[in-house]
Amino acid sequence: MGMSIRAYAQHRGVSHEAVRKAIAAGRIHKEADGSIDPAKADAQWLQHTRPAPLPSEKNVATRVATPVATSRPSTAPPTPSAVDEARGVDYHKARAVRETYAARLAKLEFEERSDKLVSKDEVDAKVFTLARQLRDRMQQIPNKVAPEIVALVVDKPDVRGVADLIDRAIHQALEELVA
Repeated sequence: MGMSIRAYAQHRGVSHEAVRKAIAAGRIHKEADGSIDPAKADAQWLQHTRPAPLPSEKNVATRVATPVATSRPSTAPPTPSAVDEARGVDYHKARAVRETYAARLAKLEFEERSDKLVSKDEVDAKVFTLARQLRDRMQQIPNKVAPEIVALVVDKPDVRGVADLIDRAIHQALEELVA
């Protein structure tokens, strides 16, 4: 026994336009005579239509899918099979996962635009440049301090003086790097 679009809409507790859109989108199907079989349409509706978010839900990342309550006449056949229900649950789980990742990506994009995040490639390039500058400055130290060390050691060996010269040269190279 089939129903009209308006009768099925009343049965579902939705507007007749919602039913028309569901038919146009292929989420539910009419019978050959143009009527709607409520049992088949209910199963298709549950399987292919995502539930509307509750007004109290504010955070998309924590949204949990809730099943739509339906009122069925007592003469209606039983609800969809376990396989159909499992598919609906899989859809809701997949949708929740997708929404969670979409929220994470949106957060990352926001943080990147607000300069809280930088590209890994930019960081790698900067670290490489700084490491090369440090290496070059450290390699120049022996050539800079060698004449002073020789002058210090010629008169009398002064280990403390040589250590101070090398220490000052290292500090100077590091300060030049920071500046």
